[in-house]
Amino acid sequence: MDFKSIFAISVICVLGAISPGPSLAVVIKNTIQGGRKKGVLTGIGHGLGLGIYAFISVLGISSLITDNKELFIMLQIMGSFFLIFLGSKMIFNRSKRELIKFDKKETSKGFFEGFMISFFNPKILMFFTAVFSQFMADDLTLVDKIIMATVAGAIDITWYVFVAIILAGTKVLHALEKRSIYIDKITGYILLILGILMLIKQFIDL
Repeated sequence: MDFKSIFAISVICVLGAISPGPSLAVVIKNTIQGGRKKGVLTGIGHGLGLGIYAFISVLGISSLITDNKELFIMLQIMGSFFLIFLGSKMIFNRSKRELIKFDKKETSKGFFEGFMISFFNPKILMFFTAVFSQFMADDLTLVDKIIMATVAGAIDITWYVFVAIILAGTKVLHALEKRSIYIDKITGYILLILGILMLIKQFIDL
């Protein structure tokens, strides 16, 4: 695979990673609550989940999932319920003091939340199928395909870890931390609404 193709894939993946959405909201939320470590673990978990889809897509297995409507809908429904659960948890946290104490004890949950918010989003699989199909050729080796998927996962991890590191220990984070209860509730309502809308869409499409 030539440098131009890798560069083009990298640019597309960067644009996809930096676009605002539930993933960015979760990384920021976990950084505010648990500090740099929890934010970084969230970013790593998200990148790992995304990387799995990238590998599935680039190795040509994506058709087995995208052509299986029942499996695809099941993943989407599970993703919807996870968003609803996460949003509800953020909305009903009772106090800033209790919230911070809880997250310091369970920092590792950041990795799990990051992984789940990414892994239960099958649209990522569709995205990579569309992107990678533009660069597939008969002469691509297994190493080339692994490089494509690795680039996608590495860019995602780099972006969200960068967000967590930049925020942690700064005045911006301190200001956000003071308003963490309100930010949690706003973010929670956004995730809850997104989850409900996604769930409704799935049942309408059934």
